[in-house]
Amino acid sequence: MIPIHVSVMPNEILEYLKPSVDQPLIIDGTLGEGGHSLRFLQAYPQAKVIGIDADSVMARRAADRLSDWTDRFELHIGWTDEVLRDWEGPGPDVILMDLGISTYHFDGSGRGFSFKSDEPLDMRLTDTDGDDASELVNGLGESDLADLIFEFGEERFSRRIAKRIVEERRRSRIEDSATLARIVASAVPAKARHGRIHAATRTFQALRIAVNDELGRLERLLETAPGLLAPGGRLGIISFHSLEDRLVKRRFRALDRRYDGTFEVLTRKPLVPSEEEAKANPPSRSAKFRVIEKPIDGGII
Repeated sequence: MIPIHVSVMPNEILEYLKPSVDQPLIIDGTLGEGGHSLRFLQAYPQAKVIGIDADSVMARRAADRLSDWTDRFELHIGWTDEVLRDWEGPGPDVILMDLGISTYHFDGSGRGFSFKSDEPLDMRLTDTDGDDASELVNGLGESDLADLIFEFGEERFSRRIAKRIVEERRRSRIEDSATLARIVASAVPAKARHGRIHAATRTFQALRIAVNDELGRLERLLETAPGLLAPGGRLGIISFHSLEDRLVKRRFRALDRRYDGTFEVLTRKPLVPSEEEAKANPPSRSAKFRVIEKPIDGGII
């Protein structure tokens, strides 16, 4: 399999998530196409890696890529917060969460994640769970839609955008990503249409987050994952926008020994990609990597 997604910050991950035991259990909670799992398997010859992904298509792509490692790799299809909520296995020595959306979803899934394509307005990271983006765009009231775009997209023109969407959907249902992108662009001031990012970027982000309950799942994972770690285990999370990073920072601070917690935060400031990586892989530019460690003496939450 030829992967289309480039894994972010691979060197930093191997450095900061180096297991403290000889035969570690590693959970790659956002398997994607298996790039990070592959690096773990190559770097730690006695490690067992469990990869989790909610998208069965992505899981199959990763399984093909890691087919030479079936003796040490195990695949779970499901949402990571739910898998870890029901976890009954041994405490993992490493848990990694890369919260970025795969290049595959933008460029190859056909689910309307990108405003650059004309695709059905779906945005679900699985093909079965809940309402898709078209249900929100066409079903929410104007005020609720504006609140969603503002809260999850941090979009200052959310009221104007929601108003224009409601006007347009009265004429005909909004079913595809290209139509939505055009509507959003027409709603913002002319100056905002030609800024550093596409005018629809924040609206598309907001809808994707809402459709997949991304922040809710992250909050639940942050409550569960640290306590599952084996003594000396580490949890690393890569976030890509301020809403995610804010949740991770707040939870890690609450767990930190400096603030009466029992864990040690190993990244006082988040790690970011090197200039070389950011240049070679532009989607990595907004990544922030934070790591905590459960002490050998068995910290608890």
